[in-house]
Amino acid sequence: QLAESGGGLVEAGDSLRLSCAASGGTFSNLVMGWFRQAPGKERDFVAKIGWIRDRTYYADSVKDRFSISRDNAKNTVYLQMNSLQPEDTAVHYCAADPSWSPRHYTYWGQGTQVTVSS
Repeated sequence: QLAESGGGLVEAGDSLRLSCAASGGTFSNLVMGWFRQAPGKERDFVAKIGWIRDRTYYADSVKDRFSISRDNAKNTVYLQMNSLQPEDTAVHYCAADPSWSPRHYTYWGQGTQVTVSS
């Protein structure tokens, strides 16, 4: 199971850190990803991190502002979001899969809402 937390309402330019706690499996063997879905839009990829913590990949829209990290001892992955903009408003989802580039991630959380006001 994956459980996200840390969403909320912030102003443009603010920062938030999302957390995703994993339970019920071997967390350290999974690639962890963050996705987001804005109202009326498809779910988009945001960032992912491999079993080795320095292997990361970001969407172009966030790579200079967001940072993904993981703590395998706590079975938790984080998404540090800086310089938030109204276009970052979305439900943010945590996902996990054994593969670095799966066609579809196997495990999903319920999502946490991030709202950025202008």
